[in-house]
Amino acid sequence: MTKPMTDEQAQARIEELEGEERRLRRDEGVVGEHAGGEGRLSVDAQRLAEIRVELDRLWDYLRQRRARRDAGEDPDGAPMRDEGTVEGYLG
Repeated sequence: MTKPMTDEQAQARIEELEGEERRLRRDEGVVGEHAGGEGRLSVDAQRLAEIRVELDRLWDYLRQRRARRDAGEDPDGAPMRDEGTVEGYLG
């Protein structure tokens, strides 16, 4: 079993992913202006989708940790939920 992430570790990973997301979106415009950039855009779009899922999972994890702490429970008991669970939530 892996050691749970702390709030700080989860927040740092969120910030890292958000930075990557911003870079990919910025580069999207540059690549889109050049001929032959379709393959790169496809890879970037796939990575953006992966980032979105990971961000959703991390935000869910942080919310669980905070809720457990507020309820007087151990935040380390919060599980990192799988993609199917997190992406199945109604918005």
